[in-house]
Amino acid sequence: MPRELLVEVGTEEIPAGFAAAALADLARRVPERLAAARLAHGAVAVYGTPRRLAVSVVDVADRQPDLAERVVGPPVRAAYDADGRPTKAAIGFAAKNGVDVADLERAEVDGRKGEYVVCTRREAGQPALAVLADLIPSLLSDIPWPKQMRWHWRDEAFARPVHWVVAIYGGEVVPFTFRGVASGRMTRGHRFLAPGPIELDGDRDGYLRALRKAFVVADPAVRRDTIRGELRRIEEETGARVRRDDALVDEVCFLVEYPVGVCGQFDAAYLDVPEEVIVSAMRSHQRYFAMETRDGALTNRFATIAGTITRDVDVVRQGNERVLAARLADARFFFEEDRKRSLDEWAERLDGVVFQAKLGTVGAKVRRIARIAATFAPAGSEAAVARAAALCKADLVTHMVGEFPDLQGVMGAHYARLAGEPDAVCAAIREHYLPRGAGDALPQTDAGACLAIADRIDTIAGCFAVGLTPTGSADPYALRRAALGVLSILLDRGWRVGLDALVRAAAAEHEIAVPVDDVLEFLRVRLRGLLVDGRGLPADCVDAALAAGFFDVPDAAARAEAVAGLRNRPDFEPLATAFKRVANILKGEAAAGEPDAEALAEPAERALFDALAAVRDEAARHVAAGDYRAALRELAALKDPVDRFFDEVLVLDEDPAVRANRLALLSAIHSAFARIADFRHLAV
Repeated sequence: MPRELLVEVGTEEIPAGFAAAALADLARRVPERLAAARLAHGAVAVYGTPRRLAVSVVDVADRQPDLAERVVGPPVRAAYDADGRPTKAAIGFAAKNGVDVADLERAEVDGRKGEYVVCTRREAGQPALAVLADLIPSLLSDIPWPKQMRWHWRDEAFARPVHWVVAIYGGEVVPFTFRGVASGRMTRGHRFLAPGPIELDGDRDGYLRALRKAFVVADPAVRRDTIRGELRRIEEETGARVRRDDALVDEVCFLVEYPVGVCGQFDAAYLDVPEEVIVSAMRSHQRYFAMETRDGALTNRFATIAGTITRDVDVVRQGNERVLAARLADARFFFEEDRKRSLDEWAERLDGVVFQAKLGTVGAKVRRIARIAATFAPAGSEAAVARAAALCKADLVTHMVGEFPDLQGVMGAHYARLAGEPDAVCAAIREHYLPRGAGDALPQTDAGACLAIADRIDTIAGCFAVGLTPTGSADPYALRRAALGVLSILLDRGWRVGLDALVRAAAAEHEIAVPVDDVLEFLRVRLRGLLVDGRGLPADCVDAALAAGFFDVPDAAARAEAVAGLRNRPDFEPLATAFKRVANILKGEAAAGEPDAEALAEPAERALFDALAAVRDEAARHVAAGDYRAALRELAALKDPVDRFFDEVLVLDEDPAVRANRLALLSAIHSAFARIADFRHLAV
């Protein structure tokens, strides 16, 4: 009879970013592990707070089904000697699978040559309780924490020290020990409001109710809604508006178990400090929510989420206000100190800051950025690009950015504006860090976009030159993100700047040889991902378009979208197949020049020539204008003539002149659509 499973591991406070990722991992792996263990199950739910991770699974089978599995062993030639006697390979294979050597069979295996030894491995199903006793500790041990810690003499680790473990299946405790703690049925409530043990019976609803009574909101979704509700309450009480910050809500969700909103304020005199500084001091350092007037102006109020109920909320409010006041006092001091020097003076100090040991200083990087940007700066932006390039990294050595690293670029723009620099220069300094990540805003000015591209291309080229290429597990210089930034900006601006020209310009700035082809392939793979995952285009359509060229990024995207649009036609498969046949037959064949119309004797080849002549010029005009959808609509008229040609004409005729002329005809057709896509990559 299926039963419910409840697992909870209680710890010291887990970092917010760790906990959310761990729950996502458990939600993915629990069904996989149960399936691998041959335990049928129902819905899986995960819960978590800073002090606990929990999994609930309904309708878990009470035992595994018996296993009868066909297992393939070594080739027959390795399993038996010349006299037909079993070798060590056969004996070992039989022993491993619990069968007698005499029960081994010979069989052919799909995808392999020759005969192989096979057997049927049988295994009696085990009770779920026994299976889960092994499965659960393994499941918890395999959570991929960014960092782990050890807290006793055992060579075992976890994100934070484990204090209790709950594991209940069908009302029974699943017996095991995890990180030195024996499993049981006792959980704990809120650290301060209900710290005592709580006995559980193992059902999901009872678990959530018991914790709620103990001042723990275990469901992150409910806790998130509670936080938003507390923020709305503060808005109603104050008449001000909490500035929307979903990322901060998500972070705070895993900082508290029982959300309680508190509103505070700071001295309005601090509002003369740049707004971004105040918000950063509240958000990044204290996890406070900024508040604004109904017209969007920052106020001297803030909202914070406490993790407990207090007898005197004023004590909590005043404590938070004191901490923020100290932060803002420091910020004002840094702001005033920074302004005692010009940005040019700060920029001079960049020659003493190492960017990367083999790539020199940040000052050297700034000079490279300026020269790279100058190679493709849009007309009219050259002066702004040059000046902004000289100042774009100057704020890295200021006091303010030293204290608030997330304000790099922002403070540089403020200091530039206070120094009287043109608006275009100030905007470019701020924007050259954009986008900071997926979904972030893109530069809105030509100078900002130009510097953003130059900065990232320089980083990518330099890191490839010194061997700091991304791996599956490491990308310390965020090159993937940098590449996506370059490509996203080019797409957004519609700039026809060749990736090859950009990479070669960057390579020319480095004394160490840059593997240009490797960098371009890296960018191609990132562009493919951006079009497939970001724009939802079919992978084969993107592959076909990029195979025809990808250096011109907006053009490549337009061609991929045109090919994807072709897929919506009811005759897509036969049309794509026809174009693929043309491309495939030309592979490895030399064809030069235009076909000789007078030498086309067969009706089918003459009809194909006439059909091509009817659409070729119009299709070429559409291609030249970048209207690839229209070009493909014109070329689609060749489908029936191409099919007839292949049905009725022998392309590789024995007569060299006839063969060459027919290949020239197909080459002319191929040339008409090869500029758009390589149809051999389409899955039809």
